[in-house]
Amino acid sequence: MKFKPIYFYGIIVLISIIVLVLVATQNLTEPEEVQIGQNQNMPDDDVHKNLMKQGGNQPSKENVSEEYRKRMAELKDAVEKNPEDTLALKNYADFLSASHKMDDAVIYYNKILQVDPKRADIHFSLAVIYFNKQDYVKCEDENNKVLMFDPKNQMALYNLGAIAATRGEVIKAKDFWNKVIEINPESETGKLAKESLAKL
Repeated sequence: MKFKPIYFYGIIVLISIIVLVLVATQNLTEPEEVQIGQNQNMPDDDVHKNLMKQGGNQPSKENVSEEYRKRMAELKDAVEKNPEDTLALKNYADFLSASHKMDDAVIYYNKILQVDPKRADIHFSLAVIYFNKQDYVKCEDENNKVLMFDPKNQMALYNLGAIAATRGEVIKAKDFWNKVIEINPESETGKLAKESLAKL
């Protein structure tokens, strides 16, 4: 079956849903990722509200709030005091990611993986960053790393199917999504896989 452009846009919407599912499953207090294909206005959340003082549309040196700078400094200081503290590293990396400093966030997420390479939540955080940067090879790699220690991880399998679909590899996408359904058709990821299959 030829992969039609209309399906491509449907898949992009599905990938946006993946981002939301990933963030929700991590129990984070960080803001939502900017949705692909949507308006790029400043998100209406606590981190982004704290980025600016009254007035202005985008953060700049002039309107970045003192509270935001203070929080960033506190998180960085906690990491510098104890560079092996994975919670401090994660808090800082999450804040950097939420602040759209993706390259810096990647550095700190990788430091956590040096301590504990089996942190699925960290691999998924990296996968989201790489997806947003349209680096599908690295995004795929992060999901495959999760499958190395958790071969039945539904989210990793679903994500690989979504990446395949964005590349127009429909049969490969179907294979991944069918695996997700076989593992647990009643889970949120299983239901998402069913919906995705129905749209291919």
